[in-house]
Amino acid sequence: MAKHGKRTTAARAAFADKHNVTVEEAVSLVKGNANAKFDETVEIAMNLGVDPRHADQMVRGVVGLPNGTGKDVRVAVFARGPKAEEAQAAGADIVGAEDLMETIQGGKIDFDRCIATPDMMPIVGRLGKVLGPRNLMPNPKVGTVTMDVEAAVKAAKGGEVQFKVEKAGVIHAGVGKASFDEAKLVENIRAFVGAVAKAKPAGSKGTYMKKVSLSSTMGPGVSIAVDSAVAE
Repeated sequence: MAKHGKRTTAARAAFADKHNVTVEEAVSLVKGNANAKFDETVEIAMNLGVDPRHADQMVRGVVGLPNGTGKDVRVAVFARGPKAEEAQAAGADIVGAEDLMETIQGGKIDFDRCIATPDMMPIVGRLGKVLGPRNLMPNPKVGTVTMDVEAAVKAAKGGEVQFKVEKAGVIHAGVGKASFDEAKLVENIRAFVGAVAKAKPAGSKGTYMKKVSLSSTMGPGVSIAVDSAVAE
């Protein structure tokens, strides 16, 4: 049987018998046990009562966290001419067209969000097998295929989070850093859960939100009472 270090053992002890707690208590527990040598990300995981293999049960969307993510998001933009200049002025890290496509095809993906103008989609479409599995494929439904490049870049840089349910019916995302004030983390969590609630698909039957849990990058998780997570 594997032996755990003192930090892990202490964290597990603090989380013992803690189930379906309030959002506030969960945040306090996670922050109090985020003792790594770096600023850990606070991560949320949601188990949904959907089967994403069916198109009418797919859950995806985007939400602007009120207090940002605390992460430096690198943004790539597929655009030409004035729109490329607009993207650069808005703070995009990488801007290109065929040259950017070739870079990605070569295996270099040095960005966290990909945005494209509509006229670039024939080029971007060739990258579906590369960007799709990484949830980086531009999509008009989440505002990453747009002519308003400036707004899309600033939103991505300012704490906008995309979400998409995985095959097992799970959605997970970072909702801030352990260094954030507890109140700001609580606000971010409720904003994220609220966005997922609004994205409930028409084909969802029975219980939609089955379980919500919170953890830090290196710490154990704690389950949150669903009613507390969606409360105003």
